[in-house]
Amino acid sequence: MIWYSIPLMPEKTPRISLVIPAYNEARYLRACLDAAFAQELPFFEVIVVDNGSTDATAQLAAQYRGVRLLHEPKRGIVYARNRGFDAARGDTIARIDADTVLPPDWSAHIAAFYSDRSHAATAWTSSGIFTDAPASRLVSAGYRLVTVYINMWLTGYPALWGSSMALPAGMWQRVKRTTCMGNGFHEDLDLATHIHLSGYRIHWDKKVQVEAQLRHAWVSRRELWEYLQWWPRTLRRHGQKTWVLCWLGGALAMFGATLVLQLIRRSPKPLESAQLPSALET
Repeated sequence: MIWYSIPLMPEKTPRISLVIPAYNEARYLRACLDAAFAQELPFFEVIVVDNGSTDATAQLAAQYRGVRLLHEPKRGIVYARNRGFDAARGDTIARIDADTVLPPDWSAHIAAFYSDRSHAATAWTSSGIFTDAPASRLVSAGYRLVTVYINMWLTGYPALWGSSMALPAGMWQRVKRTTCMGNGFHEDLDLATHIHLSGYRIHWDKKVQVEAQLRHAWVSRRELWEYLQWWPRTLRRHGQKTWVLCWLGGALAMFGATLVLQLIRRSPKPLESAQLPSALET
């Protein structure tokens, strides 16, 4: 048993619930949870939602005394996310992926942001460094250019990033019934769209960067191509006419760039399906 616990929080300290959807993440989850419990400002609670894993994900999460382990049998990250968000008891809901490693001041940044009452109607997100990529800072900057700046140009608002995001619990209660269900699209971009359509704002924090994995870049070409279709598909299902530009300037360009990365990395073989991020499960 790993004896991490969450101390009682002072009354005025924001209560941040951290939600971590997980499917077959035993390889990454320990580093993720160790960083979550090493925060300068402790979380009010840490929720791991096991999405029907066939590896030791659930058993590993259960070793942490401070973890609320939930189970969502319906496969798909949107269902695991909703299970965790609906169970969260804090006034702020934060969310990361199971392969995310947080900097020690991540929760403090969120708490400081929401201590400003003018941010009560704003969702928060940041970017990261992909530690498994060659020339990681350069690759991460290119990824950020596409997913943040180009996506903002295509839609008119920042996208949320599932590896580093937060929103007020009340905002989730107001928008959750409008969000799309199913697989084969980016649920974090979908959530951002419905937050925007509901009249809320989204803030992208340039000062905060988490460590993440670019695992979808190392799968087979067929799986990579399908994954990259999720971006224009998400825009199209929300009536964004720029989905065509997204397909040409986003999905197609990223496919070519990722093939170059695969050659540079010289991976001996694609990852097995069980090792893919839960967002790739359909």
